[in-house]
Amino acid sequence: MLYLRFLRRVPTFARTYAHASNLNVAPPKPAHGLTPPKLTDDDVHAERCLRQLRSKDKAIEKYIYLSQLKLTDENMFYKLCLRYMAEFTPLIYTPTVGDACIQFSHNFRRPEGLFVSIHDKGRIGSVIRNWPRIPEARIAVVTDGSRILGLGDLGVNGMPISIGKLSLYVAGAGIRPSSTLPICLDLGTNNETFLADPLYLGHRHPRVPSPDMSAFMHEFMDEMSKAFPKMLIQFEDFSTENAFMYLDAFRERYPVFNDDIQGTGAVVLAGFLNAAKLSSAASGRPLTDHRILFLGAGSAGVGVAMQLMSFFTLQGLSEEEARSRIYLVDSQGLIYDGRGPMAEHKKYFSRTDYAGPPVKDLLDIVDLVKPTALLGLSTTKGAFSQPVLELMAALNPRPIVFPLSNPVRLSECEFHEALTYTRGAVVFASGSPFDPEAYGGRTHYPGQGNNMYVFPGIGLGAILAQAKSVTDSMVEASALGLADALTPDERADDLIYPRLERIREISAHIACAVIRAAQKAGVDRNEALRKLSDGELNEYVTGKMWNPL
Repeated sequence: MLYLRFLRRVPTFARTYAHASNLNVAPPKPAHGLTPPKLTDDDVHAERCLRQLRSKDKAIEKYIYLSQLKLTDENMFYKLCLRYMAEFTPLIYTPTVGDACIQFSHNFRRPEGLFVSIHDKGRIGSVIRNWPRIPEARIAVVTDGSRILGLGDLGVNGMPISIGKLSLYVAGAGIRPSSTLPICLDLGTNNETFLADPLYLGHRHPRVPSPDMSAFMHEFMDEMSKAFPKMLIQFEDFSTENAFMYLDAFRERYPVFNDDIQGTGAVVLAGFLNAAKLSSAASGRPLTDHRILFLGAGSAGVGVAMQLMSFFTLQGLSEEEARSRIYLVDSQGLIYDGRGPMAEHKKYFSRTDYAGPPVKDLLDIVDLVKPTALLGLSTTKGAFSQPVLELMAALNPRPIVFPLSNPVRLSECEFHEALTYTRGAVVFASGSPFDPEAYGGRTHYPGQGNNMYVFPGIGLGAILAQAKSVTDSMVEASALGLADALTPDERADDLIYPRLERIREISAHIACAVIRAAQKAGVDRNEALRKLSDGELNEYVTGKMWNPL
């Protein structure tokens, strides 16, 4: 209701402008004299906004400025996003969004999105129906704030995650802004700092027990499907156990996917497909000979490991053979059956071929496993130390090293470290952005395993196909589409991901692959798209993308 009361206080012109910009029609001009004479030149105003942004010397101040710009001039915000994609992406999402979440209650300006609380249980439908743009809504990003990036339980301070992800859906895939719905579920928080903070915007009590949360989630999803029958729902940053549990509980009943599990898995699979080819070309070993070691066995780590099974099965290996080439490490060391009881989600990759004493040191584990690829989803800064990286280089002519934890301060290693300690041989991708580095007389380009490469295309494809569910085949199709999107120039530079500036083109390519996978799986309701040729489908997808005026 707070959001609606706010809308009623907004001047009529501002409300009309926001609505018109969402519909991609020209907003009405204000009466003569209500704006400066020279405000009508959009290119000049774009330069003005860009200068204001770049005058800020802290990333969080830039984030605040862009948040205000989006609320007051949505067209200009997205126009600049598309024009300066590489500059804007780390400001509106990772790594800056981590600080934005931590400071959300203190930097709060005005409400954006939908907040649904555990105290709304029994009347969640009425809360959801307060959203002012129900007929237009097509995609929601939903978080409960329980595991925000590598920062832990942030409660309602996790809302910028949902807001930021949807901004990337708009910028990256042309989802219409009025079709997006950011949602934060307030189920309490176990963060003592926020519970004691008088400015904290959520309910000040511990997280509710699992049975209460489960009942809440089932009511929430049921009411969402009733209010928004065409809605695709993306789960974001739920705690590990809940992430797997709710994906399994709802994925067959509703159009829903979990970006931490499936999106991360898809983008890493795409990068790994290209990285493995570079590594195998240097070593002369077949693609089936790769061995992957994961540091981190939470929802993201296990989700990526599950997705990378596809890398091996695509090479003709059986599921069991694929699983045997993947090793997981958690805070207690190498995961194997003889170690004792473990969380359910870790059991699938638990080793049965090792029965010795626990191996806890990463250097010892690398020496034991002799992996060709080392992936980090541990949020442990510096875990890929100099000795570990040097050993990876000794074992492989071109070692694959993917420190995927966000934000930068939690990354397992930085690009310059990986380059230096492998003497320039590393095939590298990270979760957060790093700058190119000069080494050995050439410029090396770091890959960024940014989920932005895949989730906008998955979302666009699922929406246009009117998918009843998001299948594993659709997620795999997004990875294969991304891996295939490199240009000859990008391959010549040894890139494993395309340049982010081409994100609209990449998203269209992925969306087409996702639509075809949905059709093959029989989960598409927009059957008219089945009749289109591949060229016609691409033209249709591109034509559906929203563009700022």
